[in-house]
Amino acid sequence: MLTQAELKQNVADAAVEYVLPFLESDTILGVGTGSTVDIFIDAIAPYKDRFLGAASSSERSSARMKAHGINVFDLNQVAEMPLYVDGADEIDHELNMIKGGGGALTREKIVASVANQFVCIVDESKLVDCLGKFPLPVEVIPMARAVVARRLASLGGRPVLRDGFITDNACEILDVSDFSITKPAELESLINDIPGVVSCGLFAIAGADVALVSTQDGVRRLGKASS
Repeated sequence: MLTQAELKQNVADAAVEYVLPFLESDTILGVGTGSTVDIFIDAIAPYKDRFLGAASSSERSSARMKAHGINVFDLNQVAEMPLYVDGADEIDHELNMIKGGGGALTREKIVASVANQFVCIVDESKLVDCLGKFPLPVEVIPMARAVVARRLASLGGRPVLRDGFITDNACEILDVSDFSITKPAELESLINDIPGVVSCGLFAIAGADVALVSTQDGVRRLGKASS
């Protein structure tokens, strides 16, 4: 029986194999954040001379890449990227995701929007039939925390402030439980329209293009490039 750490290592290695054919001397790779992405960064580092560098969704990932000698670019310097590689807290079979357990959801959406393809890397515990068991992170401007929480409660959620946490954007996170998310794109749009919300952790309006899912029987590929 593979441990979760071994499952994460396997999917990170599979992601490197997936990414390598896309890398050229002028390629900038989009990189997300989280524990699985940490392992991916370590795994891609030996190939750093094959691509120009990366754009990151968090200070955490940027620091890790710089420590490996990978050039990190400000996204304002980047016109396009072939791939964005990131994990998820939950992903369904339609490749809709909940992200933001690490608090980087807004920057993740921004960096992902520049990439031609979103590659989600997860272990099998993250693959679900219906999103919502994992609390939905919502990044909010601090002065709007209470009013946004009331609106989220009116939608049937149970918002809780992530105590003591401040995002890289100097904002706060409300983690919303009790949602059973059957129409993720509709809910994403609805929450994003609440004044004071910076972004919510649903990635459904623009979900993943490919998911690499690490299982006890190997790494499965789901999505447009399924095989």
